[in-house]
Amino acid sequence: MDFLRPASWEEALAAKAEHPTAVPIAGGTDVMVEINFDHRRPEYLLDLNRVGELTDWEVGEDSVRLGASVPYTHIMEHLRGELPGLALASHTVASPQIRNRGGVGGNLGTASPAGDAHPALLAAGAEVEVESVRGSRRIPIDEFYTGVKRNAVAADELIRAVHVKKADGPQQYSKVGTRNAMVIAVCAFGLALHPETRTVRTGIGSAAPTPVRAKAAEEFLNAALEEGGFWDNGKIITPSVAKQFADLCAASCNPIDDVRGTASYRRHAVGIMARRTLTWTWESYRGTAATTEGAA
Repeated sequence: MDFLRPASWEEALAAKAEHPTAVPIAGGTDVMVEINFDHRRPEYLLDLNRVGELTDWEVGEDSVRLGASVPYTHIMEHLRGELPGLALASHTVASPQIRNRGGVGGNLGTASPAGDAHPALLAAGAEVEVESVRGSRRIPIDEFYTGVKRNAVAADELIRAVHVKKADGPQQYSKVGTRNAMVIAVCAFGLALHPETRTVRTGIGSAAPTPVRAKAAEEFLNAALEEGGFWDNGKIITPSVAKQFADLCAASCNPIDDVRGTASYRRHAVGIMARRTLTWTWESYRGTAATTEGAA
């Protein structure tokens, strides 16, 4: 196994162009596990730790540009207001040591359905910035996951950053594991309210071959909220609406039985998480709306 260690982004792109099979490594929290268990034996490892710009982030007027190697700890400490769903997901990642090393780019590169960041990125409607010597492009998160541990990044491309819209409403994240820490998700669920567009987006992890959205559930809830005037009147969402939303979220899953949980349990748990996160986010929205009306 050869070890490539570029000193700049340009050198990294050149190395990837010359060796398309090279596996990028930054935090190494996914790659090194696979190598240590002999699940993977790449011909080349492409070390990106000297590419400083990958650990930079920028808060713009409407969105956050998050470098691929920004550690989860930084997201928790500095971007909780702008990216609340992703910050909550970051809290659930492994241990403090791994949160200090791992970043969203690694989750995206591995594209495991159990990656903790995926549900939050789906719910927020992120875009993945990738680049090669041929140029750069942005991949909408809905088009990024193409199969089990496969993504839309071309062989000569590297993930440079993630663009995430700043939250315009409450966001939540929930994860089920076999213990309270250092655990791969049995299943996970992210939910984001987008009051500006009067829409809701979801993200589900570890309950299908890829991270997915519960689109039928979103469409149902969007219609129910609009028809009932909920965005304007701030009423509590009725139990029947919450139950139907939860049932549709569970139905959107395509899980498997494995050592962490059964398919039926995963469907059940996703439904429970969907109902709970909807309750939490809507109560937060109602509280914010009431405060705004009082100030006016």
